[in-house]
Formats: sequence, C-alpha cells, structure tokens
Amino acid sequence: MKRDGPPAASRKSKPPQEGDNTMARKQVSRRQTRTLSNKELLAVAAQQGALRAKVIAAPSVETGHWVRWKCQFGCDGFGSSLVCPPHSPTPAETRAMLDQYQRAVLFEAPPGQAKTIAVKLEREVFLAGCYKAFGLGAGPCSLCDTCAFDQGCRHAEEARPSMEACGIDVFATVRKHGFTLNVVRNHSDPQHYFGLVLVE
Repeated sequence: MKRDGPPAASRKSKPPQEGDNTMARKQVSRRQTRTLSNKELLAVAAQQGALRAKVIAAPSVETGHWVRWKCQFGCDGFGSSLVCPPHSPTPAETRAMLDQYQRAVLFEAPPGQAKTIAVKLEREVFLAGCYKAFGLGAGPCSLCDTCAFDQGCRHAEEARPSMEACGIDVFATVRKHGFTLNVVRNHSDPQHYFGLVLVE
C-alpha cells in the first residue's frame, strides 16, 4: 500500500514561526501580570502582620479637604517630613488616584506598625504581578530624627505617607467597611491603627 507523505525518517520539525513567538510572549506576559484573588490578598496581609484585613473597592475610600486642615492645624507632625503635608498629595490628587484603582486592602495593624506592614504588603503584591501596588500607613514618619528635605528622602523604599496625610477620611472609610474606630479621649481608651494598599 502506498504511504501518503514522506517517510517518517525524512520528516523534519516545523521551524518556529513568528506567530508562535508572539503567542509565547503573550503567555509569559499573562503569567507576569497574574492578579491575586481576594483570598490570596488577605492571606498575604496576615503574613505581613495585619491584625484584620478586608479587600475593598478602591473608589469607596473617603477623602475630604477638611482632613488636610486637621493635619495643618492641630498635628505637630505637619511639615516635619517629605511624606507629611504640605509635601504629601492633596485630597484632590488622592481622589483622582483612588479612582484609577479597582481594589485595595484595608487593614488594621498593631501600634506603630501600619507603615511597615503597608510597605511589606505593597512589595509582595507588586512582586505577584500587581504592578500598580502602592501602600499608605498611619501617623507621621519615624524613619529619621530630621528629614533631609533638600537632599531627598534617605529611605525612599520604606517611606510612605499616611492615609490622613493624603486627605483620606480614615474614620469614615474604616467604619464604612465594618472596622471599629472611635475618638480617643484619654490614654486608657483603645487605639486602632489602619493602613491601605492600593492593588490594581
């Protein structure tokens, strides 16, 4: 019986075509930009030290111009570093940025740890493929005794502004999403600290 086509020994592998390379690049690109599920985000937040965390819609974060005034008139950290007002983003700039994201991780942190956790969580989310990840903490910067304004930040990889420094209404935001935050009237009242990582 006559066999169709060349003998098996004489068959050659098909050389790679340009379209094949394009497909391979697309597959690699998809792997590099893989998004994290909400469950994965919460797991990473817990690993980095968050006491509680929720994945929220980024545009649901509340901002207000009055927040900036509270920093300027009443906070002794005003103007003390490059991540505090008047050097931090304005409420209007923050609102515009929030509206460019879909998801964020809102978390509660142990005292003094909100910024540290925000930086670590931001890095883990970024390395997982969410390249827009950006973290915000709570309170003024404590990385240096005196900020190097003219020379630029000495710890740019770690320094992040607080939510309130950028005009975010922390009280309204965390209450909206089921966290407890009340005015601290004296030293015996419980204090709660929060951070936010914008994901994508």
